[in-house]
Amino acid sequence: MTLIPLLLAAAPADPEGQGGGILSLLYTMLPFILIVGVMYFFTIRPQKKREKKLKETIAAMKPGDKVMSIGGIVGRVANIADDEVTIYSGVANTMLTFKKTAISTVFPRESEIEE
Repeated sequence: MTLIPLLLAAAPADPEGQGGGILSLLYTMLPFILIVGVMYFFTIRPQKKREKKLKETIAAMKPGDKVMSIGGIVGRVANIADDEVTIYSGVANTMLTFKKTAISTVFPRESEIEE
């Protein structure tokens, strides 16, 4: 037995008998539209705000600020050149150079916090 006669038998004979048309399509698509809207406002939008704030703080970064890399290395900024940041870390003041995109957190100086 083939599948085509079964599909033809299951199809409605009167296309106007379905009712709704565009309204029915709208009711069908409404849950998907709502899910996408909720996802945008609860996940995508806040993430973009955090990225924008991080870019602003990295742009305002200056020598002496305490930073943390995406790998967890914490140190003080020694030099900023183009898209690279040199930090010194540890007791021996080991110098490390990172791309600006590798900086995950910028901690302000203690003097800026007290003001």
